[in-house]
Amino acid sequence: MGNRLEMLEAEALLLTPGERGALAQVLLASLDEDKELDDEWAIEVEQRIADIESGKEQVIPMAEALAQIRATLR
Repeated sequence: MGNRLEMLEAEALLLTPGERGALAQVLLASLDEDKELDDEWAIEVEQRIADIESGKEQVIPMAEALAQIRATLR
């Protein structure tokens, strides 16, 4: 196993920085054990974006949101 890992590492280091970054993303994503949860979050995010774009939900600037929170905490 060590020789194989060393060989892969040596080959990976020959890649361009962009290629290494892409490879790193693929490898990190392969460690994610909760793909179903990721899929559910993706659906939720898409729905929230659609609600905002359609006008069903409205957003407020971050500074205003923080001001409201601070006022509530006082």
